[in-house]
Amino acid sequence: MRITFSLILLLGMGGVGSFAADKAKEREHVLNRLKESTDMVKEMAGASDKGIPKDLMAKCKCAIIVPGVKKGGFIIAGKYGRGFASCKKGARFGAPSGVIVEGGSFGFQIGGSETDVIMLVMNEKGAERLTASKFTLGGDASVAAGPVGRETTAQTDATMRAEVLSWSRSRGVFGGVALDGATLRPDDDSIEALYAKKIEPKDILFGSTPVPSSGRQFVAELNRFQGAPAKAPAKK
Repeated sequence: MRITFSLILLLGMGGVGSFAADKAKEREHVLNRLKESTDMVKEMAGASDKGIPKDLMAKCKCAIIVPGVKKGGFIIAGKYGRGFASCKKGARFGAPSGVIVEGGSFGFQIGGSETDVIMLVMNEKGAERLTASKFTLGGDASVAAGPVGRETTAQTDATMRAEVLSWSRSRGVFGGVALDGATLRPDDDSIEALYAKKIEPKDILFGSTPVPSSGRQFVAELNRFQGAPAKAPAKK
């Protein structure tokens, strides 16, 4: 009996250790994606007249950055990517929430296996959809290909009416792409790994959840790109 109990105890400890290792590995993956997303924003800001218009960044309600959307692979006849959404609280972007995007047309170049995706949510109605369990671009939410250029006002019917403007970047080149048919949903695993607990996306995007230390650079780059005023230092 004593031997059996010891064996069960050892197996249990092994299971706990394996679970902790899996959690640590997931967090490492999430932090790597967050860094890739931060680098994407930096490159967006440095794309001069060949990137996403700065004035649209200033007008949007939320930004969604998804590095390395992949085609094929284990997702049958589809595309799949994991990234982060950040919505403005006042004039500044706030804490990032994990998102998953699937399906749709992402503008892959011939021979390419992945592409980066950027989406700007342009109104309150579109922003509210980010709290849904799942929504479809071009179905639940209107979407249009975003214009490219440093200071374009983009006053076309499509961009004025669209809830979401979208771009893809493949091999370093930005281009507007309408992601009709793509679905977005919260990435609960990434949220838990980033915040070390389960949090509802609405509490991150529109509540008082503070920006975690690992997400500060990402948020800072979004704010820098849109030209937001520097945040006042916290009072001691």
